[in-house]
Amino acid sequence: MKVVLTIAGSDSSGGAGIQADLKTFEAFGVFGTSAITVLTAQNTTGVQSIHPVPAHFVAAQIESVLRDFRLSAIKIGMLYSREIIETITSIIAPLDIPIILDPVCISKAGSPLLQDDAISALYDFSRIVTLTTPNLHEAYRLFGYKNGDTDSLNTLINHPAPVLIKHHVMEKISADLLYFGHQKRVFTSEIIDSTSQHGTGCSYSSAIAANLALGHSLEESIVRSKHFITEAIRSAPSLGHGRGPINHKAGGIHVA
Repeated sequence: MKVVLTIAGSDSSGGAGIQADLKTFEAFGVFGTSAITVLTAQNTTGVQSIHPVPAHFVAAQIESVLRDFRLSAIKIGMLYSREIIETITSIIAPLDIPIILDPVCISKAGSPLLQDDAISALYDFSRIVTLTTPNLHEAYRLFGYKNGDTDSLNTLINHPAPVLIKHHVMEKISADLLYFGHQKRVFTSEIIDSTSQHGTGCSYSSAIAANLALGHSLEESIVRSKHFITEAIRSAPSLGHGRGPINHKAGGIHVA
C-alpha cells in the first residue's frame, strides 16, 4: 500500500483540510498520514477562529512520519504563515517524490487563510514542487494571473514548475488549465449546480497526490481526480447551512 502525507490545516466541520485529504486518500486506496499546520474553528458558513501550530511542532510531525514511513507523495494545503512555509520548505525540498501544493489563501466563504507577509514565501515554494493548484483568486495573488492577460501568461510560461489553474467557467463547462513552460493542457467537466462544494480544492489536490503515488502520470492523475470531484459534488449529501461537504465515497479507486 502506498503512503501519502498531507500537511494542512484541520477543519472542525470535517469537509476540508486534513479531514478531507484523509478521506480522499482512503477513497483511492492509499494510506494517509498527516501533519497539522493550523487548527480552525469552522463550519459550512465560514471560519470563526484560527490557531496556528508552532512551526517547530509542524516540523516534528513531518519528521516523525518521515522516520517511519516510505512516502510516495505529499499534498500540502493551508500553511498560514511565512514561518511555517519556510520550515516546511527546508524539510520538503530534498525529497525526491511528487509534491502537490494547494496554495490556500481564502476560503470559499471568503475567510482569509494566509497572512499577508507569507505570499512571497508561498510563491518561492511553488517553484520547487511538482504541481501548484490555485483557483482563480489564488492564481491572481500568487502569480498576478488574469484570464486572457498576456503578461500574466508570460509569468506562468516562465515558472519552473507546473501550475494548474482551476475553475474557469465557460457556459456549462468548468475548465482547469495546466501550464508548464510553453505547454498548455485543458481539463474540462460539466458544471453541477450545487451548494455542496466545501473542501473541493483540498480534495482535488489530495486526489492528484494519491494518483501520482499510485504511479499515474501527472495528466492522468488530473483527469482521474477531476472526475472524482465531479462525482463527489453530484452525489453530495445535504448537510449544514452553508456550502456543504462533498461525498468522498463517490468514486476513488473505482474511477475509470
